[in-house]
Amino acid sequence: SSDDYFLRKTPGLYPDLLRDLAPGNTVFATYGELKSLFVTVKIPENLSGGDYPVTLTLKRGAETAAEATYTVHVIEKVLPKQKMIVTEWFHTDCIANYYNLETFSEQHWDHIEKFMRTAAENGINTVLTPVFTPPLDTAVGGERRTVQLVDVYRENGEYAFGFDKLERWVETAQRAGVEYFEVSHLYTQWGAAHAPKIMAYDNGEYRRIFGWETDAFSEEYKTFLRTFLTAFVAEMKRLGVDKQCLYHISDEPSLGHLENYKRAKAQINDIIADYVIMDALSDFEFYKTGALENPIPANNHIEPFIEAGVKNLWTYYCCGQTYKVSNRMVAMPSQRTRVIGAQFWKYNIAGFLQWGYNFYYSARAVHKIDPYVTSDGLRSWPSGDPYSVYPYKGTAVESIRSVVFFEGLQDRMLLKMLERKIGRDRVLALITELAGGELTFEEYPRNARFLVELHDRVLEMLS
Repeated sequence: SSDDYFLRKTPGLYPDLLRDLAPGNTVFATYGELKSLFVTVKIPENLSGGDYPVTLTLKRGAETAAEATYTVHVIEKVLPKQKMIVTEWFHTDCIANYYNLETFSEQHWDHIEKFMRTAAENGINTVLTPVFTPPLDTAVGGERRTVQLVDVYRENGEYAFGFDKLERWVETAQRAGVEYFEVSHLYTQWGAAHAPKIMAYDNGEYRRIFGWETDAFSEEYKTFLRTFLTAFVAEMKRLGVDKQCLYHISDEPSLGHLENYKRAKAQINDIIADYVIMDALSDFEFYKTGALENPIPANNHIEPFIEAGVKNLWTYYCCGQTYKVSNRMVAMPSQRTRVIGAQFWKYNIAGFLQWGYNFYYSARAVHKIDPYVTSDGLRSWPSGDPYSVYPYKGTAVESIRSVVFFEGLQDRMLLKMLERKIGRDRVLALITELAGGELTFEEYPRNARFLVELHDRVLEMLS
């Protein structure tokens, strides 16, 4: 179900792609056509506080057609480093598919780094790391393009591993500004019943040794997984990033998958028990069993987790969160996307997950799609759900939605700064005053004015 808090619910043209202006700062405005510009003013960190005029001029040839001046007020404060962990799933195969590149060729690596850099510039500080091809959104019996970072060798039943590509991945991510490594899921989605696709040099022959045909609880896969994780943890320790690793068992388990989930986790829990193990999980009854210490509930199912006082609580949204709560669909007003930043602050949310940074497929990865042609994965999801960036000249180009979400993250950091200055209770009182009532994940002002006023008041109080 969905509500009516959308720009509209009819097919049409919606603003989204934020591509740089044409060479020479030219925009072609044709009579009778709607054209829009999204202007970002970047402030140097060493700029003195004060008011600075910014003038925009539109010319028709040499003649000035329109002109407007805006005043940018600068305060001498720098936002603190973002400590909240934010991930939008990074689909390495989609980059290779779109540009028709050999997997992990030099050009592929170059594009991967550029996509990572755009993510980091917009507050995404975590990258889904395909130690094996992630078993996500894949048709049962089907498979996605192999993007396995770890080389596996099996000789007479004994395993060995090569980590050269993984080491390069870590170095590439750190250079791009990414801090955390979300290890791809160790079992298949929606039930933890099978192994992900795993390729190996098996007695010299490169082939798939595990996949849909593999029972998750077979002795062969259990032995492999324990051997791999022991070597992987040691490698990440060597690289100095083991404490920045986040682990998944299986995505979105339901109560009917509880026994499978517990059994799957028990097979390897002793090896990664000192690290964060987390999964998207909105079923509170599942959580109460103790099978998963770090659940990630959807923002429309988060209330019982908040009431239970779950520590270091994360949240997520995807295609199903279209009633009352914040989301990032193309047809939603920007304030609906941005308001989640204030909600993050109020509820001390430790992390956020969204499944599609750049998922350029239809559902279950059956068909490749062109994101400039279809925004809904061939009617698989609401437009905007599967990706927040566009591929362009080897890099990721922002959308309005990715930029506005980052503004929400910045709102959260501003509120943290103000909290340190005047105390949490006074900041809560300010939000309640401007919102005209209590702010929750489902209840918040349905207008942009609230966010603008909150931003301005916080800056005023900080300065």
